[in-house]
Amino acid sequence: NPGGARAQVSSVIQLLVETIIQKSKGLRARQLGQDIHFKMVMIIGLEGSANKIGVGIVQEGKVLSNPRCTYVTPPGQGFIPHDTAKHHQAHVLEVLHMALAEADVTPQQIDAIAYTKGPGMAAPLISVAVVARTIAQLWNKPIVAVNHCIGHIEMGRLITGAENPTVLYVSGGNTQIIAYLERKYRIFGETIDLAVGNCLDRFARILMLSNDPSPGYNIEQMAKKGRKFLPLPYCVKGMDVSFSGILSYLEERADKLLKTGQYTKADLCFSLQETVFAMLVETTERAMAHCGSQEVLICGGVGCNLRLQQMMGKMCEERDAKLYTTDESFCIDNGAMIAQAGYLMYNSGIRTPLVDTWITQRFRTDDVQVTWRD
Repeated sequence: NPGGARAQVSSVIQLLVETIIQKSKGLRARQLGQDIHFKMVMIIGLEGSANKIGVGIVQEGKVLSNPRCTYVTPPGQGFIPHDTAKHHQAHVLEVLHMALAEADVTPQQIDAIAYTKGPGMAAPLISVAVVARTIAQLWNKPIVAVNHCIGHIEMGRLITGAENPTVLYVSGGNTQIIAYLERKYRIFGETIDLAVGNCLDRFARILMLSNDPSPGYNIEQMAKKGRKFLPLPYCVKGMDVSFSGILSYLEERADKLLKTGQYTKADLCFSLQETVFAMLVETTERAMAHCGSQEVLICGGVGCNLRLQQMMGKMCEERDAKLYTTDESFCIDNGAMIAQAGYLMYNSGIRTPLVDTWITQRFRTDDVQVTWRD
């Protein structure tokens, strides 16, 4: 029956067309964001390279939680690696639980564990790496080993919105002038001995300033009262800086200067800040000129210092450049910065095999292949 065959064919074609139309509508709805649920990546980061143990949780660029606990020693004393590690071991689970509770998430919702591989102090780094390995196996999650310095940079870029800045990274253990080029953060200049934060901390011990909340913060507050400037050695060597000579100069003279009344503690703090910050601004400006950059990002614990920000801001103003800074929530070592760097690495396909989850005290910033940036 030719007529019946044609009717059957017509019916089949109509059914196929309707099916295609329905699937097309469904596809279009998904493309428009209707009736679609995609999973946003969530990373937990553990930081413990120095005297702070921190755990942060980041999801798609949003910081969900970021608690930390600081090991504070008596005035005149620094923190010893062994004792710092014991502090981290005693508080890490408490801080971990705080992070999960504050973010209101469960381990099942976490996609990966990020931890600080280095640089830093060996004993504290090892303590945190062990915890990261343990929870990764308990929760059956992949691990991402993060460079501490890059954690600071990526958190700074996230919080401030800086696109491609010249970076001044200043902390208790590191002082570097950095710029991004061809899949790496290149170090244009750095300290050849002490980090600027270490210099400030050790001078605070000479003056017997409190370590609570930090010696650098207390130097900053005291420097605001300083009125008399003491000329100090100014040690810039090309693009590099040196702070050991300045510290030695003050160690030899501070007691006499204070006892004779020539200078006050506030004067000495003021003089030290003005000198070392001028050195950092000079080398940063030179790096900007070399790179043709119009952005500066200050990160690391010393980056909280308002006087450093003010001096750098003046230089940027004169160059019609823009300065980006953050407050102590993100300048000071924290878990969220490790989570953010881990998030970027994880999304670019990086995973760290369990057998490679060791620590490296001297983990250079320019050793890392930056696969997540163009």
